[in-house]
Amino acid sequence: MKESFERKYRMLLGDEYELFLESLFKPLRDAIRVNTLKVTNVDALLRRLEAKGWRLEQVPWYPHGFWVSETGGRIGATVEHCLGYYYVQDAASMIPPVVLDPKPGEVILDMCAAPGSKTTQMAQMMENKGVIIANDPKTKRIAALGSNIQRCGVMNCVITQMDGRAFGKLGPVFDKVLVDAPCTCTGTIMRSPEILATWGPYTARSLSRLQKQLLRAASRCVKKEGIIVYSVCSLEPEEGEFVVDYAVRKLGLEVEEVNVEGLKARHGLSEWMGRRFASGVENSLRVYPHDNWTEGFFVAKLVKA
Repeated sequence: MKESFERKYRMLLGDEYELFLESLFKPLRDAIRVNTLKVTNVDALLRRLEAKGWRLEQVPWYPHGFWVSETGGRIGATVEHCLGYYYVQDAASMIPPVVLDPKPGEVILDMCAAPGSKTTQMAQMMENKGVIIANDPKTKRIAALGSNIQRCGVMNCVITQMDGRAFGKLGPVFDKVLVDAPCTCTGTIMRSPEILATWGPYTARSLSRLQKQLLRAASRCVKKEGIIVYSVCSLEPEEGEFVVDYAVRKLGLEVEEVNVEGLKARHGLSEWMGRRFASGVENSLRVYPHDNWTEGFFVAKLVKA
């Protein structure tokens, strides 16, 4: 672990730094999302999995999310998974769609969709009604996106392959937009410890430029009073509060306070390293790995006035 990383996160977490550090080297709980587009009787599927030796525990903030503590095998190597009865997804990854709250009949843009975890969850929440534009710029990731959409029985989705920043040219056509942006992934170190080796003090600043550009495009293509959810699996303030501060000051978006029932989360920072953020930035959510024994996430719900 680089000294600069330790120094930064001690400043960020204070007395909780040791808890955070312990969580980085603690095996992460597997989690699944039962896919109600294919499963009409959730309890029957749970009994079927428990008969295989699985131990399941409800994820408090999403009714069809379950932690898996014992399986006797790989959770992605079952007939039920191949049939799309469930999707392997970290419990924290289920938060952004919950905050966006897509409704049947709405027109939704998932700007950075691959591999499809949140796309398929939103389709499930929409009961396959309405339209989701699921976009990603990379060919290899598009293949995974298409495979997961097909496996999960999603019927209300159109896949596009383009730079997400180009959506700003469309004008206000979407009811809601999810910007689950590319990031440094510092919230996923427990799953990918190599991130510690590649982390640098300026990487987040570089990526934040792209994140701001994606948000600018989202603000242009969402309707008036529409919702944008910005999320990253990162704990870097440069990719969280600094980006949301830009959305408030430069794009005129408002940050709506969010309370996700059953989720332990912190408010966003009101300042960092001498920089005071715009009013409302503190309404964002910070989810640390040691809070819920999940990946770390940053989520903000933005409203176009």
